[in-house]
Amino acid sequence: MAINAALSKPLTLSPELEAVVGKGPMPRTEVVKQLWVYIKKNDLQNPKNKRNILADDKLKPVFGGKAEVTMFEMTKLVSAHLS
Repeated sequence: MAINAALSKPLTLSPELEAVVGKGPMPRTEVVKQLWVYIKKNDLQNPKNKRNILADDKLKPVFGGKAEVTMFEMTKLVSAHLS
């Protein structure tokens, strides 16, 4: 039960992350959901490897300047933008 509460707790988002997913505070689950909406809407999955996300100008600051990250990397990098 406690784990679920932690996931649904609204967190403060960095300005870089807000530029992609919208204004916070927002629970981590919602952040991830909105990230995927953005990724799919802007066609940012690598066509050769769907598990990789290609960063556009808005995502690059969230991804620590990287042009391409894996899904697992993305989760870790996004965590740095939540408090």
